[in-house]
Amino acid sequence: MSTAFHHRLARIRALVFRHESLLLLILLAEWITFSFLGRRFATWENAADILRHSAEIGLLAVALTPVILTGGIDLSAGSLLGLCAVIFGKLWRDAGFPPTLAAVTAVAAGAVGGLLNGSLVTRLKLPPLIVTLGTFSLFRGIAEALTRGTDTFTNFPNTFLFLGQERLLGLPTQAWIFFLLAGTAWLLIHRTTAGRNCCSAGFNPEGAVYAGLPLSKIQTLAYVGVGTVAGIAAVIYTARLGQARADAGSGYELLAITAVVLGGTSIFGGTGTIHGTLLGVAALAVLNNGLVHARQPRETAGILTGVLLLTALTLTTLAYFRSSRKPSRTQPSP
Repeated sequence: MSTAFHHRLARIRALVFRHESLLLLILLAEWITFSFLGRRFATWENAADILRHSAEIGLLAVALTPVILTGGIDLSAGSLLGLCAVIFGKLWRDAGFPPTLAAVTAVAAGAVGGLLNGSLVTRLKLPPLIVTLGTFSLFRGIAEALTRGTDTFTNFPNTFLFLGQERLLGLPTQAWIFFLLAGTAWLLIHRTTAGRNCCSAGFNPEGAVYAGLPLSKIQTLAYVGVGTVAGIAAVIYTARLGQARADAGSGYELLAITAVVLGGTSIFGGTGTIHGTLLGVAALAVLNNGLVHARQPRETAGILTGVLLLTALTLTTLAYFRSSRKPSRTQPSP
């Protein structure tokens, strides 16, 4: 056999056994299985419902991908979503802001929260896990203080609720926002220098600094991006449910991180894709929705999600240590 044939075969094998390809097979298996178990699962109405209910977690997952690529983590995204939702509701009801201005202010507040995380990580050199664990409690505490833990903002105008409860061109309105931001993130990570810098910062931070990359700026912008998207997700969340509460987005950060890691992004940073994250979001969304149609208890979704996450983490960790133990081909042999 020719060398060209062997190269072509190796490329096909690499494509088939890529993490994203295997995850796509899992997603297809989920869809086929639940199509048999649930009578109304494989319908356009249910597909639209999956899109509607996974938009906020999908937005957070896409925004968290660059952060994890740089070797960071953000546990505060769900709490910041809740705070932004409360800020939106309070400005609209108590301050008399129109919904558009209240939404812009809530998104700006999310960006400030992300800037706080990024500054603490880059300026004070604090571990991202500790920083965002602290702001996780800080953001949720501020939201509960603003609402006294019980106040709920409701009775939003129908023009605003259209964003979360109606359809535009056949798809849930929020799905278009999700697709737009996901497409932008894909182009940013995979087709720009900024995206390559994110991967370089996570793969080899010391080498990135030595190469003159603005490591602190890259990391800070990544956290600001999460905060901004958390504000957008808060507005969509409020429009979908028709209410804003202090507990909005509880647990969303863990689901979003699960989707990112499940999609093949290394928890150690340096490797990962936006399309892998999207497949991770889809796999989780289909799993949760399918179990409801199959009339399985909610605890089953948590168990299976945990199994998927542990499996993805194990595979990622094994791949990381295996690659770190491989001798570099550029090094001269002794």
